[in-house]
Amino acid sequence: MSTGQRRESILELAKLMDSIVRVKCLGGRELQGTLRGYDELVNLVLDDCDEFLRDPEDSERITDKSRRLGLVVVRGTQVSLVSPQDGVEEIANPFAAADGE
Repeated sequence: MSTGQRRESILELAKLMDSIVRVKCLGGRELQGTLRGYDELVNLVLDDCDEFLRDPEDSERITDKSRRLGLVVVRGTQVSLVSPQDGVEEIANPFAAADGE
């Protein structure tokens, strides 16, 4: 079964090394920190990590409040999105129903 060739990952995490990334996890948790390492299972090592806290009244909404976690390891099975912090901005959801409709 093995041909000696290693499959190349579709993720390009190497270019994000030592830069600030935003990580969204299954269950809604959002983290931001400096990517220090990763492996083929997308386990991530984040340094100077902050977790963004959710609104207690609406668990889907992330608030501006955060708590400092420091150095963390995020299991790859929990990672749903990894994005660079630079150049990221929040936009309105085009699929959300308008209030007037």
